[in-house]
Amino acid sequence: MRLHPFTALTAAACTAVATTAAASWQLSFAVSIISSVLAVRAGVAGRVLSAAAVTVGPLCLSLVVLHGLFFPEGRTVLAEWGPARVTAEGLQFALDLASRTSACVLVLLLFSFTVSVPDLVSALAASRIPPQFGFVLASTLTLLPAIVGSLDRIRQAQEARGLLLRGSLLAHLGALRLQMVPLVQGLIEDAGIRGQALEARGFGAPGPHTSYRHVDDPPGQQIFRALALVLAAAAVALRLLASWPTASL
Repeated sequence: MRLHPFTALTAAACTAVATTAAASWQLSFAVSIISSVLAVRAGVAGRVLSAAAVTVGPLCLSLVVLHGLFFPEGRTVLAEWGPARVTAEGLQFALDLASRTSACVLVLLLFSFTVSVPDLVSALAASRIPPQFGFVLASTLTLLPAIVGSLDRIRQAQEARGLLLRGSLLAHLGALRLQMVPLVQGLIEDAGIRGQALEARGFGAPGPHTSYRHVDDPPGQQIFRALALVLAAAAVALRLLASWPTASL
């Protein structure tokens, strides 16, 4: 059974919220593993994991350096170099933050790489949500693939003219500027063309908007979305109640 776009969006958002509220690295790792398995089954594991590595990798490294070496509440010192101290508490805190962040990023990337953008836009239009919001959401989901495709075409065109874009790290850094200029110019030009096309089709006109696509929304999925929202709200409420005595002290 094919998931309604709102069902996939609700599942991803509620999973991210509940994982953050639970603050358990075991649950975060479980969510990350399940998301990776689902990405493999959907055939998007390469794109999801590579995007997650680029997004989360530097952040996790900074968390380990910041909290692992300079955690003020750390008491169990594992190693020490002047003002820098590796503490068990700091590493545990960095592990918790990194695992939660990784789980949330993987869940949201899985949704973004598996959802049908046309179905999502049609579902938003059918739910009477302003079309501007649907266009912004759809543009956000399609921006990364569009940038990757544009960069690949720019690289091929520049190499065809004899520009060497492969080799050492310095060569890549030097070629980056030559790639960014036409990329930004192309994105700006594409935005103008899209704006003119939307205006010609009455995108900003008042009144109801229709869509030629119809997305089925079974009652079972509607019930699932309601239950998921309730469980996510309950997880946040339990987290707030658990931290209330500490905050009041």
